[in-house]
Amino acid sequence: MASALAAKIGLNSLKRRQAKNFSVRICTMESDMEFSCEVLDQEVPKEEPITLHFLAKFYPENAEEELVQDITQHLYFLQVKKKILEEEIHCPPEASVLLASYAVHAKYGEYDPIVHKPGFLAQEELLPKRVINLYQMTAEMWEERITACYAEHRGRTRDEAEMEYLKIAQDLDMYGVNYFPIRNKKGTDLLLGVDALGLHIYEPDNRLTPKCSFPWNEIRNISYSDKEFTIKPLDKKTNVFKFNSSRLRVNKLILQLCIGNHDLFMRRRRVDSLEVQQMKAQAREERARKQVERQRLQREKQLREEAERARDELERRLIQLQDEAHMANEALLRSEQTADLLAEKAQIAEEEAKLLAQKAAEAETEMQRIKVTAIRGQEERRLMEQKMLEAEMLALKMAEESERRAKEAEQLKLDLQEARESERRAKHKLLEITSKAVYTSPGLPPDSLDSDLSFSRENLSFDFKDTDMKRLSMEIEKEKVEYMEKSKHLQEQLNELKTEIESLKLKERETPLDIIHNQNTEQGTSKHSNFKKVLVSTDYSSKMHCTHVILPHRSLSVHTQAVTHSWLVKKSTCTAVVNIFF
Repeated sequence: MASALAAKIGLNSLKRRQAKNFSVRICTMESDMEFSCEVLDQEVPKEEPITLHFLAKFYPENAEEELVQDITQHLYFLQVKKKILEEEIHCPPEASVLLASYAVHAKYGEYDPIVHKPGFLAQEELLPKRVINLYQMTAEMWEERITACYAEHRGRTRDEAEMEYLKIAQDLDMYGVNYFPIRNKKGTDLLLGVDALGLHIYEPDNRLTPKCSFPWNEIRNISYSDKEFTIKPLDKKTNVFKFNSSRLRVNKLILQLCIGNHDLFMRRRRVDSLEVQQMKAQAREERARKQVERQRLQREKQLREEAERARDELERRLIQLQDEAHMANEALLRSEQTADLLAEKAQIAEEEAKLLAQKAAEAETEMQRIKVTAIRGQEERRLMEQKMLEAEMLALKMAEESERRAKEAEQLKLDLQEARESERRAKHKLLEITSKAVYTSPGLPPDSLDSDLSFSRENLSFDFKDTDMKRLSMEIEKEKVEYMEKSKHLQEQLNELKTEIESLKLKERETPLDIIHNQNTEQGTSKHSNFKKVLVSTDYSSKMHCTHVILPHRSLSVHTQAVTHSWLVKKSTCTAVVNIFF
């Protein structure tokens, strides 16, 4: 017997050593854990590691009352938050923003504007995509609104923020409801909702509002036979509700959820067990201790903040006093510098007064000198004016002489025209005499014609004296050069006098005629220059013929002395010399 028993034990231990192990991964809402498990008789998937999710299967009616331990509350908060973000639980936009603010508080703690600057939520997933796509708002605008709500949650801990999140979430229509597709007797597609309060029947396209509900306390029995479920209410007058579900595994899950939720519903309405009471008591004590600790920390924080404010106030006051002392020192320094500057300015003013007195004396002396110089200048100006008057008289005489010469030239021009007319008449008369001599009557003897023609030729002669013409031309040229030199010298003298007295001229005393004279001088116009424009200058330097005219009845040989007329025009190179013999 002993040997058989030993052999049996050894065989069992050998089988245990030969048992195959497999890996299991447990995924929670915060972390993943892996274990190695022994293979017994259960059916497990072939893949490794086998992944199992650690989640709450039954939702509490009141999270604040039923979630006793902090770790349970934290994991349940993460589960509900995930379902809301993945839109398994429908949440309105305004509730989404408020829930997001509590989620931020649960993660980052109390709001601190120094730490939580704009952009610190850029990488956080806080709102369902449906809500984000519903509005034309940027990520910065959403963050601004969430931060504004987050700032209002001052004084709460992370656990309290999570509980506030769950309190809001448990009031949502789809919170804690598990949906399953079913059909009624008529074959109509419906949805069965199972939650902590009972069973609900929904339209397939409306998961928010049930068509009818069966609370757990009004359900007498739930039976399951193959694919058909039967719900029997407590009120016998109420019709029995039957529905079908085609999948066996789903049917088993529905039955488990109904049993579990019904049991929890009934237990919540009974007195808690001793174990639960102890757990709740411990939880209350822990919360009270945390509350006291939080209050103590709050007081310490308040005292610290007050001490910091007092310190800041003292530092500010110290800095203010230092600034005031610095300003007083600067003011004192500026006053000393001002006093030094005033003393220096006083000294400078005194020196300036001395200089001004000295300059006043010098100015008085200069005034006396100027007066003497003015008296002397008046005498010199009087002399200069006298010289100018004499020069103007001389110029007037020269102008009169020029006019006289012009008149002589005009008379000479008339004489020249008269001489030309006489010459023309003499030539005409000569031609007449010549023609008469040629066309005499045939009764005259040829000798008499020859003798008369010879007489005429002898008495007709042309004579002009080059020596007299040259002498007259030289005299006229000499007079011209002398006149030009006198005119040039006179002009230079006038300019010199004008330059000497120009500095002493008093402009304000000029008469209108003085002003006109100055303008004519600058423009180079005068009475004589205008007169010159009228004269027509000619140059006759050719020699004139002397003509002996023989009249028909008497022979006349007239030789007159040369009468020479010449005229000169001031500042002109035109000279006309005419010799006329008649």
